[in-house]
Amino acid sequence: MTRKSSAVAALVADFEGQRMDARYLAYFHSFNQQRFYEAHDLLEDLWLPDRNGPDGAFYKGLIQLAGAFVLLQKNRLRPADRVFELAETNLRPYPDRHQSIELGGVRAIVASWRQKLQSENFTVNPLGTAAPPDLIGPDDHNAPRTRDSGG
Repeated sequence: MTRKSSAVAALVADFEGQRMDARYLAYFHSFNQQRFYEAHDLLEDLWLPDRNGPDGAFYKGLIQLAGAFVLLQKNRLRPADRVFELAETNLRPYPDRHQSIELGGVRAIVASWRQKLQSENFTVNPLGTAAPPDLIGPDDHNAPRTRDSGG
């Protein structure tokens, strides 16, 4: 087991035995904890073996969403916009409800953050002025959401 795969295994332990892949569920939890690099790694572990499958671009788009926020954390604004754009492109072919999430809402998040970056001509990092979004995960649709709910 590689160092990365052992880290992924540790992160998914709390999500094992549920109706969906534990890595997918852990992605939302990590994302909402603003651990974007960790979220990226979790979903990449799920995506890599089946990246050419029917959900390959879907998972890639969610990975890129997390990656864009990693770039924002590093204050790399133009590269973040480019990765948001790639996420948008990869998520476009899927219906608004896919893999038990409201993908329309995810697309709206991507568009909103791209607009924030572009409206300031890439001179202001929106992570410094706006709270990062919460992603409503597949098991969260009936639960009330608050900023501090942790996902």
